[in-house]
Amino acid sequence: MAYLDWIILGSTLIFIVVYGVWKTRGSKNVDDYVRGGGNDVKWWTIGLSVMATQASAITFLSTPGQAFHDGMGFVQFYFGLPLAMIVICLVFIPIYKKLKVFTAYEMLEGRFDLKTRTLTALLFLVQRGLAAGITIFAPSIILSAVLGWDLRTLNVIIGILVIIYTVSGGTKAVSVTQKQQMFIIMLGMFFAFFFILGALPSDVSFGKALKIAGANNKLNILDFTFDTDNRYTFWSGITGGFFLALAYFGTDQSQVQRYLSGKSIRESQLGLVFNGIFKIPMQFFILLVGAMVFVFYQYNTSPLNFNPAATEAVMRSEYADEYKALEEDHKKLEMEKRMAQHSFSAALELKEYNAIQQAEQNIININQKENANRDAAKALINKANTKVETNDKDYVFIHFILHNLPVGLIGLLLAVILSAAMSSTASELNALGTITALDLYKRNVKKDHDEKHYLFATKGFTLLWGIVAIAIANVASLFDNLIQLVNIIGSIFYGNVLGIFLLAFFFKFVKGNAVFVAAIATQIIVIIGYNLDWMSYLWLNAFGCVLVIALSIITQLFDNFLGNSVEEV
Repeated sequence: MAYLDWIILGSTLIFIVVYGVWKTRGSKNVDDYVRGGGNDVKWWTIGLSVMATQASAITFLSTPGQAFHDGMGFVQFYFGLPLAMIVICLVFIPIYKKLKVFTAYEMLEGRFDLKTRTLTALLFLVQRGLAAGITIFAPSIILSAVLGWDLRTLNVIIGILVIIYTVSGGTKAVSVTQKQQMFIIMLGMFFAFFFILGALPSDVSFGKALKIAGANNKLNILDFTFDTDNRYTFWSGITGGFFLALAYFGTDQSQVQRYLSGKSIRESQLGLVFNGIFKIPMQFFILLVGAMVFVFYQYNTSPLNFNPAATEAVMRSEYADEYKALEEDHKKLEMEKRMAQHSFSAALELKEYNAIQQAEQNIININQKENANRDAAKALINKANTKVETNDKDYVFIHFILHNLPVGLIGLLLAVILSAAMSSTASELNALGTITALDLYKRNVKKDHDEKHYLFATKGFTLLWGIVAIAIANVASLFDNLIQLVNIIGSIFYGNVLGIFLLAFFFKFVKGNAVFVAAIATQIIVIIGYNLDWMSYLWLNAFGCVLVIALSIITQLFDNFLGNSVEEV
């Protein structure tokens, strides 16, 4: 990296921290700290904050790599989101605003009892605490591997930067900094996109680039098959994705806290509508960037494995010669691929259907050979060192940034990644501190203290969770794909939590004891189901939600039957 990149990266991160602390200094009470004080946040701030909370560094590292390897079908994951926004706007927001709650789980005590509120809060703390560590760990491990920086040092740097302004300013600090972060994020992604198009051969237009990506099955967006083992289909997105989005945006405090600070019900609703309208196009665009990176590497050299740590491990092992042979085959395939792409472009210019079909098939055959070569390389890496991550999806985009972008743009894209990490982590720490202080500490430990005590407690727990997140990041290990890992963790818990809220809203005859027992049983069953691979993780959201509702109703009816029997006796 050049000095200019370091200057852009450093100044961007410092500006976000200083701006967040300065803009939100002086919280006097819990209302100021948790709901932004005065509930005066505008809808566009809410919308951008909601989007920034969900769009972590994992989004901008993993999503392009997902498209590079598997195509753009991942966008189907978000198809249920607009429907979820409508339900939340019509049901959740009016109830939260009417009750003037600080946390999403506060209403559960009034509807059920304290133990149900506490259990639901604990479920949130477990899954969101793990996710907070991952949102720090994700960019750290990749930047560490690619730049040669120390992993733990990166974890600590990112964690401390977030802790400074989140502990200082609370919800308002998170919201105002996320506007700046979203601007930086989208600016960087647009720059990267247009650079890729400009870096393609002069005879390859954007239209041709799309046809090249399509010929390699990177633009297969819609899958209407009814296969519950297939993670990303239209039906899993519209159902499982709907339940996940409904649970995440409706019951996850990291999101609820964003729109509870709205000036009015209408401002909060407009913020979520904004998110519902623009979230899918944003994800589509990020996936499209990944598809264009794939096209870029059709004409430019790429590593056999994008994870430099994996390459280093195998080159130091007894399998180095075998790996070098695979690299030579990889170079030959890249030459064949470039020639095939030029033939495909020429056929498109001449509009010769048979020639186009033949060129497409030739490209597909070469890429299949390349994929087989990459799989063989992964097998060698695994033999050399089982602890090194062979799956390189999360390294594709960062490799492209560091090896192909011009000076200045590299610093901007790294600022994008770290800004996204800080944005989502700040929301999570803010929510974790709030839930711990108000749902657990205030209701179960110290019930009768003044506002200053609970303000100090909320800040203290936010700091504590920041330290916990850094610790989790330092002991985490890379998964198949980081964006999937976060969604899997959410899917294991969210369905259960969502079901509890739906019971509170719509099943008035169900009481606290029945919900409490059903929630514990559901969580155990869902965890067992995931471990035994009963279904794709997205379906766990619907499964958990329906299961806790059904078990609660059955338990309540059984309890009513026993109660009536005792009365008769």
